[in-house]
Amino acid sequence: MKLLHIIPLLLITAKGFTQTAQPVLHIDWNKITHVSKTTSTLQLVENPMVRPSSPIHKQTFAALKDLKADYVRYVPWFPYPKMAVAELKPPAKETTYWDFTYLDSTMSALMEATSGHTVVINFSTTPAWMWKTDAVVPYPADPYQPTWDYNQGRQLKDTTGKELAGYYARLFSWYTAGGFTDELGKFHRSGHFYKIPYWEVLNEPDLEHNISPQLYTKIYDAIAKELKKISPKTKFIGMSLAFATNPGYFEYFLNPKNHAPGIVPEGISYHFYATPSWEDQELASYQYTFFEKADAFLDRVRFIENIRKRVAPSTFTTINEIGSILRSPQVIKPIDARYWSLSGATYAYILLELMKMGIDVAGESQLVGYPTQFPDVSMMNWETGNPNARYWVLHLLHKNFGPGDQLVETDGYPAGVISQAFITKKGRKVLFINTRDKEVTFSLSSEMKGATVIATDISTMDNPPAQSTVTNASITLRPFAVAVAVLN
Repeated sequence: MKLLHIIPLLLITAKGFTQTAQPVLHIDWNKITHVSKTTSTLQLVENPMVRPSSPIHKQTFAALKDLKADYVRYVPWFPYPKMAVAELKPPAKETTYWDFTYLDSTMSALMEATSGHTVVINFSTTPAWMWKTDAVVPYPADPYQPTWDYNQGRQLKDTTGKELAGYYARLFSWYTAGGFTDELGKFHRSGHFYKIPYWEVLNEPDLEHNISPQLYTKIYDAIAKELKKISPKTKFIGMSLAFATNPGYFEYFLNPKNHAPGIVPEGISYHFYATPSWEDQELASYQYTFFEKADAFLDRVRFIENIRKRVAPSTFTTINEIGSILRSPQVIKPIDARYWSLSGATYAYILLELMKMGIDVAGESQLVGYPTQFPDVSMMNWETGNPNARYWVLHLLHKNFGPGDQLVETDGYPAGVISQAFITKKGRKVLFINTRDKEVTFSLSSEMKGATVIATDISTMDNPPAQSTVTNASITLRPFAVAVAVLN
């Protein structure tokens, strides 16, 4: 569905003036157009602001727990090598350098907050010493000091991938099997016996190390083979591409003929961020740019789905980084407060369209960002510890919609607004998304009188969604509102 849905009728009055007839929302509850299989969720990226010493640590994991989401993606990431890599130095003749000091605490907080729900774990950063580089790759002694050039090298020293697979097998065993035996035969006891139902192999290989689809597939197979020995029931997700623009990557990785015997591509993942079209673009233009870029991305999703259905129809799809970025990795000037609602509305629109395409998982990115660390993708207010509008949009959508919901024919809503009616397990509901920075009022059918409307917008900001009741068969949506009407 594109954003321009309906052209309101023009009426000629007795005096000859032209008026615009207000559209009336029409729902045909008997005409099912799609059945959703999509789970909404989010990702958590390791950084200093989620650590136990952070002033917003407790609020962050309380918000994560309250969400009750499945497929929560956790990514220890390369800007902080000491928090992402368990073996920063190669083993010597008489000692190894395994160290989980900074890896365990956030992992433990994550697993506690998501207890009873599924997680997708991705220790994405590989030890730099396993790659061919001109010199030893340095890293800061301070675990909280970022470095942006740790991911050096384009070729693995061990071209078979066995060394890298061995690293991940030991790391995986640390968290699932109570410990591991290192390269010199010494056992390291962890006491962790976590259940990890999904493991994602590397992150954005098209950017990080600039890995070809051939090399990536070889790495995926080597890692999946070793980890399956430890946990046969764990499913593996591949690719995690930053840019879903190269069909050759999908054609190669999804083709079972390109994988080692016994290894199949169980799941695929890729990402999308709406971005400004030029450096000094302002929010007045973002409201058009973000949704135009979302539509372009959704066209790519349709194309990729055609490849997947043709080559590997049993492989599931998770689009596990969905968000918007103003400037990376930091925003120099203050972020317009309305931006958070606009970004949330963009996610809501993409989620709705992914439901129609049968995508399995749609993950909003990310729980915590802050100045110098992609603040514009944060779902938490890093100054107060309160969830922001991006979080509350996800919370609202996750609470009200899920797999098995039936989407029914819905039309008669004004340009700039998206409406979609659902038959859910808990009754009939209607989702509204105002994609514009202006208030919109339009008519509803009489059956919606008395419906409860729960909405997050520029007026609620860091507060939970506001609640109201439809009293006169019309609805007013504030700028960038995401609202759910629950019918009696």
